[in-house]
Amino acid sequence: MASDLIDWDLAVGTARRLTPPGPQIDRSEADVVVADLRRLAVEAERHVEDYTQLHPAGLPAPVVVVDRPEWIRSNVDGLRILTDPLIETLMQRRPGRTTMAVGKRITGVQIGAALAFLSTKVLGQYEPFAGGRLSLVAPNIVAVEQQLGVDPRDFRMWVCLHEQTHRTQFTAVPWLREHMESEIAAFVAATDLDPSALAERLRSAVRAVREPSASLVEALQTPAQREVLDRLQALMSLLEGHADQVMDAVGPRVVPTVTQIREKFEVRRGGGSPLDRFVRRLLGLDLKLQQYRQGGAFVRSVVAAVGVAGFNEVWRSPESVPTRAEIAHPDAWTRRVLGIPGTPAVPA
Repeated sequence: MASDLIDWDLAVGTARRLTPPGPQIDRSEADVVVADLRRLAVEAERHVEDYTQLHPAGLPAPVVVVDRPEWIRSNVDGLRILTDPLIETLMQRRPGRTTMAVGKRITGVQIGAALAFLSTKVLGQYEPFAGGRLSLVAPNIVAVEQQLGVDPRDFRMWVCLHEQTHRTQFTAVPWLREHMESEIAAFVAATDLDPSALAERLRSAVRAVREPSASLVEALQTPAQREVLDRLQALMSLLEGHADQVMDAVGPRVVPTVTQIREKFEVRRGGGSPLDRFVRRLLGLDLKLQQYRQGGAFVRSVVAAVGVAGFNEVWRSPESVPTRAEIAHPDAWTRRVLGIPGTPAVPA
């Protein structure tokens, strides 16, 4: 059972204790923010579908506006679903009860600390593995729009465009969720649980995170896992880059101050305190920043060359997804998938 290796209740409790409160606003203003986000999410859904030419099957995914504690609870639910295969593998080498009792508490605290950090950063997310809902984290959205000094209505619409693009990807592309699950399963299958091997990779990881571009996530992988991770990173670069490109393509029509928002937001993405930057690198969040930039450049290059309809061939099947090398060289993807040479790269 999952509870034998991870104390999920402790993870939630730790995260909630470590998470700072959001911006201090009165109840009436908070009600306006919630209503605004719900309304703009519905508007953004229509804009995204019109531009992407992707049309979700079935009923629209629910949109919920949450606070930081609710985001934590929801993500623990999603983590439990995703970690079940790994836990099942680990349980085949069941350690002694004392080791398990101590280990699951340590793991619970570690997960809780990571979630506390993330709970102040995430603006919204589509949750394909936990009920298929779209969550908007109201206190974080308000905090960022205050920090950046941008128009609140425009910034909220901009965020909604990004998250609704992710919703559209998963609900309009029938194979996407299953493909991602299979890649995660392959990653788990490649996990080396040998204690000496884990200890050596941990030592290597400690050395690696001293490097400016390193992350603990990458440094701890086995060679077999790195192959799967390359495919997962290419897929995530595609998804994140597509959402970023849609924000900017749709933005000028529905977000009057989109240029100002983008400029200020890019500065925020690369900033933060030294401790903040270290934690991001440790957790692999700098990989996500690279995914936005590299994936966005890939999507912009392909759309500029062959239009939205041509780009949408990327959703034809898992084999149409660009490789990590093709993300950096979109002309290689257009040659392989579309049979069209010479797609110029657009700078990230």
